[in-house]
Amino acid sequence: MTDATPEQIEPGLVRLLAPNPSPLTGPGTNSYLLGRDRLCVIDPGPDDPAHLSALLAGIDGRPVEAILVTHAHRDHSALAGALSQATGATVFGFGAATAGRSAVMQRLASAGLGGGEGLDLDFAPDETLQDGDQIALENSPLTALHLPGHMAGHLCFAWRDTVFSGDLVMGWSSTLISPPDGDLAAFRRSCARLRARAPRRLHPGHGDPVDDPTARIDWLIAHRAEREAQILHTLRAGPCDASDLTARLYADVPPALHPAARRNVLAHLVDLMERHLVVPSGGDLADARFSLT
Repeated sequence: MTDATPEQIEPGLVRLLAPNPSPLTGPGTNSYLLGRDRLCVIDPGPDDPAHLSALLAGIDGRPVEAILVTHAHRDHSALAGALSQATGATVFGFGAATAGRSAVMQRLASAGLGGGEGLDLDFAPDETLQDGDQIALENSPLTALHLPGHMAGHLCFAWRDTVFSGDLVMGWSSTLISPPDGDLAAFRRSCARLRARAPRRLHPGHGDPVDDPTARIDWLIAHRAEREAQILHTLRAGPCDASDLTARLYADVPPALHPAARRNVLAHLVDLMERHLVVPSGGDLADARFSLT
């Protein structure tokens, strides 16, 4: 799928691709129209007039009961206000962009650890959702699942035997985890919880449907374990900061992606620090040099 042409991927489920391809969004953000006579929109996408027009064309005058946002990154949430104004639908989400941060991440943010890539600081849902809340939709309700990791307030939505997985599990790449918004320990727990549900299929925020969720989640968990092992192995040779580690571990990755890779490395270092496996030295944590304990 390369344009905003509606694509039916399940009975009663249509996907529209937002025109925002990039190294971090893959082919673009997936917006979903769920339902037949009465609709729910999942992840309206970036604030783009062409995408708004495509969504309204797909809605085709049918009532929209809810606009659900998996998380407050601009490529998922920024169009929510305009779409709500056009349709009269209520916007649901976990909360504001920084809602749900763990005590560890709140402490790091207070200490000055920067992040905030792509945060939609203007996002304010009309109604907030907690883990387990249900959203009525014709004969098939959705269940909100609070599955943080990529972002503290990240929601997935279970529908029948499938799950809309947002950016927790994507169809084209591993997930960016950038503290204090992202949390690697929470990501592992969320992946394990999603795997335990054994969904038939995942509908991700980016990329094609995931038809073998167990294999995909296992790969994501193994990928993080491998990266952790690489970091610990490198630190055995002496202290490094996140930039040093990124240059060594991502040598085969285009330099344009190194800033995002560095945030993933920092997420690992924060996780290792909280597990008392490494210790930082220096002032700002983002630029600190880490040593094995």
